Amino acid sequence: MSDTNDRMYELEYPSPSVSGHAPGGPTLIVALQGYADAGLAVEASASHLMAALDHRLIASFNNDELIDYRSRRPMVVIEHNEVTSMDELSLGLHVVRDNDNKPFLVLAGPEPDLRWGDFSNAVADLVDKFGVENTICLYAAPMTVPHTRPTAITAHGNSADRLKDQFSLDARLNIPGSASLKLEKVLMDKGKNVSGYTVHVPHYVAASSYPAATLKLLQAVSDSADLNLPLLSLERDADKVHRQLMEQTAESSEIQQVVGALEQQYDEELERYRSRHPQAVLPGESDLPSGDEIGAEFEKFLADLDDGIEGPGDSTSPEDPQA
Repeated sequence: MSDTNDRMYELEYPSPSVSGHAPGGPTLIVALQGYADAGLAVEASASHLMAALDHRLIASFNNDELIDYRSRRPMVVIEHNEVTSMDELSLGLHVVRDNDNKPFLVLAGPEPDLRWGDFSNAVADLVDKFGVENTICLYAAPMTVPHTRPTAITAHGNSADRLKDQFSLDARLNIPGSASLKLEKVLMDKGKNVSGYTVHVPHYVAASSYPAATLKLLQAVSDSADLNLPLLSLERDADKVHRQLMEQTAESSEIQQVVGALEQQYDEELERYRSRHPQAVLPGESDLPSGDEIGAEFEKFLADLDDGIEGPGDSTSPEDPQA
């Protein structure tokens, strides 16, 4: 470990286990607060995983090296003329285990204000140390999309397996940078598998919590990283907010007109995308298995039937007096 990395983070001792029973290394999920987090979907994704699953801190980053406290002043409580508490800003790497006890890593906390290069190199050091196989960075962007259509995710990155079934933007984009994007670039330059998922949040709800976006991000992570994540409570929250939005829409003709225009724009854009990518799985559609996958499953089904068939004399009849 370099001197820079030694100052950047501290490993927990004893270190929690990151290994699992499945082959291959763990997936790293990067969910940093403060950038591209419409609907609070990124922050809520990390919070949900920490609250719903067993997790252990494995490395903590030095806030004084990374955080400009003047740009994100922590809340202080003064009680009876004395400072009694101050909110803690915690940026750390956690090992989390899904419902099947499969381990993965989550990097969560406030986005660093300073030293993005050193921070990214430090995370890359941890990626090597723990044998991370794939990294997925989470983002949420306010978009001109309606809440009445399936929530979309666009994907980018250098991992073909993570992108082949994902909706993507066919355009060159110039966007403000972030620590997560810097980390993506550093990991790609080191030959690591990296992808980024951006969930599209209706712009008119971007400033408040939007559980449907959180749910969509974690569903994409679950599918991509083959993780069994607890999502039922998010599904309920998403349904509740959806019903509230539908009720508000029904009560206002002006809102109906706006939503109707967004629906038309959404549908037209998806049709244009379908014409360019006829095999793509679009938002709201399920990925159909290929012919080879169906054949393999059918062969497995027949093999299981053969194993379950008993030959003559393999079983004892209930009427057999020797039974």
